[in-house]
Amino acid sequence: MTDLYVYNTLAREKQKFEPIDPKNVRMYVCGPTVYDYAHIGNARPVIVFDMMFRLLNHVYGPEHVTYARNFTDIDDKIMKRAVEEGVSIKTISRRYEKVYTEDMATLGALDPSQTPRATEHLPEMIKMMRQLIDKGHAYEAEGHVMFHVPSMDNYGRLSGHSRDELVAGARVEVAPFKKDPADFVLWKPSSEDQVGWGSPWGRGRPGWHLECSCMTAKHLGETFDIHGGGQDLIFPHHENEIAQSECTNDKEFVRYWMHNGYLTVDGTKMSKSLGNFHTVHDLIEDHKGEALRMSLLTAHYRQPIDFSHGSVKECERRLDKWYRLTENVQASTNVPASVIDALSDDLNSPKALAALDALATNGQLEDLKAGAIFMGFLEMSSADWFQSVDMDIDVLNDRIKAYDDARSEKNFATADAIREELKEQGIALETSPSGTKWRKAD
Repeated sequence: MTDLYVYNTLAREKQKFEPIDPKNVRMYVCGPTVYDYAHIGNARPVIVFDMMFRLLNHVYGPEHVTYARNFTDIDDKIMKRAVEEGVSIKTISRRYEKVYTEDMATLGALDPSQTPRATEHLPEMIKMMRQLIDKGHAYEAEGHVMFHVPSMDNYGRLSGHSRDELVAGARVEVAPFKKDPADFVLWKPSSEDQVGWGSPWGRGRPGWHLECSCMTAKHLGETFDIHGGGQDLIFPHHENEIAQSECTNDKEFVRYWMHNGYLTVDGTKMSKSLGNFHTVHDLIEDHKGEALRMSLLTAHYRQPIDFSHGSVKECERRLDKWYRLTENVQASTNVPASVIDALSDDLNSPKALAALDALATNGQLEDLKAGAIFMGFLEMSSADWFQSVDMDIDVLNDRIKAYDDARSEKNFATADAIREELKEQGIALETSPSGTKWRKAD
């Protein structure tokens, strides 16, 4: 069996991955809060951990791997959007959940094994809060249920910050009913005009951190193998998940913590005010999903990555080459060892892409196709890939016929004019003894 190595944020080192049970490998990744379209930064963990899901399936068998990615479908942002539109929070969350799922599929992301919703786990949340209160790790105050951070001796070990740094980093709300400034919310009251659920502490709604602890316990068990997400979630979200889960269950919560790096756009932080805020929903109108996927895998997942339209175009040209080379090629039955070896070393996707380039250069086209498909590429026919242009195909074929006719009549000025006309529309013509073919221009 292939040995996998991953960088464990908790241990601060790369470690050999040894699942709790090789017949039941479990991974959880924090999913979206569904109140709007996902931006390209949101897509990075989806693609990173989709690659991990594919690798785990390859090594352990898909029947032995469970990958859960949640939907946060109760949140103040969802509530605000629902009020603005005069609809229920379910209407808002289901709308954007559907769009998110479709957009991520366009980027080649496989469906997770499970996609639990927060609103479907209220009984589990109430049970966990009862247990935490009974054990002295939580308390009720003015309709809130608060986790008491000083009750956990090793709180903060994931982020590695001092107590003062943790309090400052959490940007916690100062409230007179808190026993300690670092205490965080498990349950908060809802006003009459806000969405809420009944509980022993009054009508209210759960805090963000609580939902993941309850969903993972229900679907993956009290201890599971891999928890993933962006670096921005290390503190306070993942730190608080550990606190809730381990203080409830008195056992280790997660064996391996994996976090992807930040994404910038053209060298700066993505911001609507700067005009560089890109949603996946908009980007797939202008770029192919496979090219966007590749652009998110060109840097190692733990490193920052800079997104630009130019980088996506470079990826599209790379894929153009692979599609042309493998047009009439049948993929080999085995994924190339060079690709698996690269990904098995802490998900080194740049090295895996380089391995595919080497296969292309060496003419190992069956292996190239197999490795590319494994990574989520070359999943279209060459005809479909190259025919995705904004021009009616019958009109295009008529122009190509006119081009061929002009060449056969040695009217090269007309032929050149047609070639330039099509080039301006993003279409390149390639002539050969077998006839004229077209592709998207570089």
